[in-house]
Amino acid sequence: MLRRLYDRMIALAASPRAPLWLAVVAFAESSFFPVPPDLMLIPMVLARPRRAWHYATICTLASVAGGALGWLIGAELYAHVARPLIHFYHYDAAFAAFQQRFAQYGLWVILVKGLTPIPYKVISIAAGAAHFDLLTFLAASLATRGLRFFLVAGLLRVFGEPLRQFIEKRLTLVTTAFAVLIVLGFVALKYV
Repeated sequence: MLRRLYDRMIALAASPRAPLWLAVVAFAESSFFPVPPDLMLIPMVLARPRRAWHYATICTLASVAGGALGWLIGAELYAHVARPLIHFYHYDAAFAAFQQRFAQYGLWVILVKGLTPIPYKVISIAAGAAHFDLLTFLAASLATRGLRFFLVAGLLRVFGEPLRQFIEKRLTLVTTAFAVLIVLGFVALKYV
């Protein structure tokens, strides 16, 4: 089953609509959706390594635009939209901790958390709810999200074929490791 899903992702990643879906997922992940764009970025770069920088650019810009929506949700719609989203994802305590941290370390929180597997929507909504300066937030998001996505794309472009062979030989291990990283991101969010 994993093999069929992997083969399907590689096929979809090479399709003409893949960049559009990458943008949609990256945008949504930064404001309200729990699935990271890496799930599309990785197979897309593996399928077309020469397009790595193009895909990283799409992912970065869409993620920052989604972060702006998350900031707006936090700043303007917290009581009606953000609070139910935060409660739905069980981020209440983590959100309160983020608000306190933004008061002291806002820029550093954005820069550090933007590189981790912690869901970026929490950071964007928290920045808006804390009324963190929007231009500073966008600039920090562009830097940190760009670094993350360009690093992934660059590594895949340089080591793409050996990495692809490794993934295909050890698909279950790679999938499990990626799932563990995502879960650790959620656990870290709860306790950080």
